[in-house]
Amino acid sequence: MSDQAPIRQRTSWTTRRDEKRRRLESINPWMKGPVLTQNKIVETLETVVQSGDRIVMEGDNQKQADFLSRSLAKVDAKKIHDLHLIISSISRPEHLTLFELGIAKKVDFAFAGPQSLRVAQLLEDGVLEIGAIHTYVELYARLLVDLIPNVVLVCAEQADQEGNLFTGPNTEDTPVIVEAAAFHDAIVIVQVNKIVDTLPRVDIPGSWVDIIVEADKPYAVEPLFTRDPRHITDLQILTGMMVIRGIYERHQVQSLNHGIGFDTAAIELLLPTYGESLGLRGKICKHFALNPHPTLIPAIESGWVESVHSFGSEVGMDEYIRARPDIFFTGRDGSLRSNRVLCQLAGQYAVDAFIGATLQMDGDANSSTVTTGRLAGFGGAPNMGHDPHGRRHSSPAWLDLKTNADPTLPGRKLVVQTLETFSKGGEPAFVETLDAVEVGKKAGMPIAPIMIYGQDVSHVVTEEGIAYLYKTEGVEERRRALAAVAGISPVGLKAKANETADLRHRGIVAFPEDIGVQRLQANRSLLAARSMEDLVAWSDGLYQPPAKFRSW
Repeated sequence: MSDQAPIRQRTSWTTRRDEKRRRLESINPWMKGPVLTQNKIVETLETVVQSGDRIVMEGDNQKQADFLSRSLAKVDAKKIHDLHLIISSISRPEHLTLFELGIAKKVDFAFAGPQSLRVAQLLEDGVLEIGAIHTYVELYARLLVDLIPNVVLVCAEQADQEGNLFTGPNTEDTPVIVEAAAFHDAIVIVQVNKIVDTLPRVDIPGSWVDIIVEADKPYAVEPLFTRDPRHITDLQILTGMMVIRGIYERHQVQSLNHGIGFDTAAIELLLPTYGESLGLRGKICKHFALNPHPTLIPAIESGWVESVHSFGSEVGMDEYIRARPDIFFTGRDGSLRSNRVLCQLAGQYAVDAFIGATLQMDGDANSSTVTTGRLAGFGGAPNMGHDPHGRRHSSPAWLDLKTNADPTLPGRKLVVQTLETFSKGGEPAFVETLDAVEVGKKAGMPIAPIMIYGQDVSHVVTEEGIAYLYKTEGVEERRRALAAVAGISPVGLKAKANETADLRHRGIVAFPEDIGVQRLQANRSLLAARSMEDLVAWSDGLYQPPAKFRSW
């Protein structure tokens, strides 16, 4: 045994707790229990936030803690600067104003759809630093490991005088953000729409919350998942028919996630018509990890759908959800309980198939929504758009993608990418090299910001046909299969007629006629609903579309 005493590395194990107590004590005069007077919010932020802090701001792709983000943008940049912002979705103008003012310096995020052009410009100007572009679950996971916050800014529907929260149908990111803070001595600040005496249910206990403030107006919620059937095109209907016939029916897909585009909206509206004509009700598309898409209403009403677990809610769907508790996950109060982390995990491990769209794809089926001058990010697509090697339960669809009978080899999740060979602006969607490669270089990223790697993609569907990439042997055959459905794009021009004929013969490529899909049948008459008014009628008047979608 050594005679030398061990050297203790630190004198205190409560530095985070002590610092939190110090900061909160300085605002005691403005507090009544956990309740803060609204007009003291900017001074409070200047007091409890310190320069260089990690700040998590609830701004997902729907629900925004906008009163708190607007208030943070009003603090004195001489007092508060160089913040490290952690935000799942850069959605509001003030999110980036924080960087222009010098209040924030660095950001880790997952998605930046509405602000993607501005993000790219601020990055190029050196005003903003990007830690990484994450998937949703990846970003949340890091809150528990190496991005532990100092202060979090979230929102809820209601709070009571003790600080208990009712998050309502748009729970989304709130639980994981609050838990990451509350149990590692960070400060939890919550804007609420209303402070009440009694809550419909307690979603987050007051012991996890430090400050609640009634906002100047209800928090912003975007109807992100609403697609007007009027805008669905014949090509999207054709693609939807091919997906139903050549993928869902062929592989017996029963549980799935749909992306938010018009391609998948078309599929949902084809189930009660085209799918019904094929006798597929009860055989496919029974369970969804999905926001409550209004275009799913006809499929629910006609008996196709058995369950829907949601990442978040959707504006106007509350009463419909309340009336369909057999389908949706609701509380005793009747409102939806959404949870982005849990639904992302369901979309990763519990479903047979993920199907989504992309902006660009290269000849190896790598895809990205990051293009020149547009840093959109990924959201949850990479979480769900890959084959999770940790899966151990089997399903007919998962087993159907096995390429040999070896009992030691697993099945495979279906990862389907849909895209038209050319975008609306006439730019090819299939390219030799993704814009993301050059964008990544300019931004100093160690790897290109690719959304879904080609090695994970099992099927690609275009208006030309389906490439069953999981069946291919080797890189070159995979490239030939993709080229066969890439039209006259730079990738598609490499296709050779004799090679495509061979791939069709072997079932690696299928054109519509190969799977019994009639191109001339692909028109809007096949849709179960052709307008927002039709969706309202299907819902027996329960669905209440936002004003911007009303045309009657």
